[in-house]
Amino acid sequence: MDTDASADQRELLDVSRRFMENSCPLRAVRDGVWRDGSFAASYRRQGAELGWFSMFVPESLGGGSISGNGALDAALIAYHRGRGLQPGSFVGTNVVAAALAAAGSDELRAAVLPALISGEASASWAATSSGGGGRVENGVHATSRADGSFELHGKKAAVQDIDPSTWLLVTCGTADGPMQSLVPADAAGVSVTPLASLDLTRRFAEVAFDGVHVPATAVVGEPGTCGALIERQRAIACTLIAAEMVGAMDQDFETTVQYAKDRIAFGRPIGSFQGLKHQLADTSLALEMSKAIAVAAARTVGTDGDEHGPQAASMAKAFVSEAGIDLVQTCFQVYGGIGYTWEHDQHLFLRRITMDAGLFGDGAWHREHLCQLAGL
Repeated sequence: MDTDASADQRELLDVSRRFMENSCPLRAVRDGVWRDGSFAASYRRQGAELGWFSMFVPESLGGGSISGNGALDAALIAYHRGRGLQPGSFVGTNVVAAALAAAGSDELRAAVLPALISGEASASWAATSSGGGGRVENGVHATSRADGSFELHGKKAAVQDIDPSTWLLVTCGTADGPMQSLVPADAAGVSVTPLASLDLTRRFAEVAFDGVHVPATAVVGEPGTCGALIERQRAIACTLIAAEMVGAMDQDFETTVQYAKDRIAFGRPIGSFQGLKHQLADTSLALEMSKAIAVAAARTVGTDGDEHGPQAASMAKAFVSEAGIDLVQTCFQVYGGIGYTWEHDQHLFLRRITMDAGLFGDGAWHREHLCQLAGL
């Protein structure tokens, strides 16, 4: 996916890859070392030193990217994170940083952005609701007060990687339309309930808001008219998740092909049998197409912004979500019985890819969303 990366991008990727391999290799992910709060904080700060959380923030606000296209730089990092099934709030922190940089109040920018960029704090986008039909403002309702503040009531589901230092960007509904506000995870009235997840390499939680007070300065964007900002956030989230999926797909397919070369049956490598060769060839084509559309989405989101970015991101998310599930199921067939064992890493890739496929909309939802964006 990074074959056309510039020299500066390659240097960033090489350093980031070595950091991930040394700090959190796959065996450490499997052992769950990332669940320890001190490890998670250290990992996040070291990633921040490499610029992981500054790519969607302009230089005037203390951020900046290597190439000038923050979406592409972040997507390349996301690809390598996906290869190693890395934990932590990478996507969420970047989405929230981008939102604050674009539409946060001066108070929020001064208080929160430096902490996100430096890794002292993390962030997550509380967008998913049970039965919300893909509408990110559903699940939580905001009631306005006379002093310009708001009060939040409701629940959000599948919110990722919440720590005591996490800021939650809550997308909610009002009488005038969607609204967004930034709320600390430990605020009064916020309760976090961990959820059992198919994905064993990340944490998810349900977050309930019971009369949470939100001052006017914590509102991100103009209430009722922040649809374009939300669409931009979705485009960034889907682009980065698609890139992470492609990384996981690439690593899983690479190890599967090697297994097909090494595994001997009837005196021959199983990869020499016609049935497997055709399966792997078709899967390889889908993987290369996934790489191409993920890179195209990142380039578009980083350059065209609100004009064509949402369409490109939805195209990538729709294609990669379905291609990823097909790929990992094909890999299971190649491995045979060993792929179903707990000791083998194959199930970790299936879990991550399957979970990512549904985050922020599955393939069917994004195809419908593309029709809506096109006015159909």
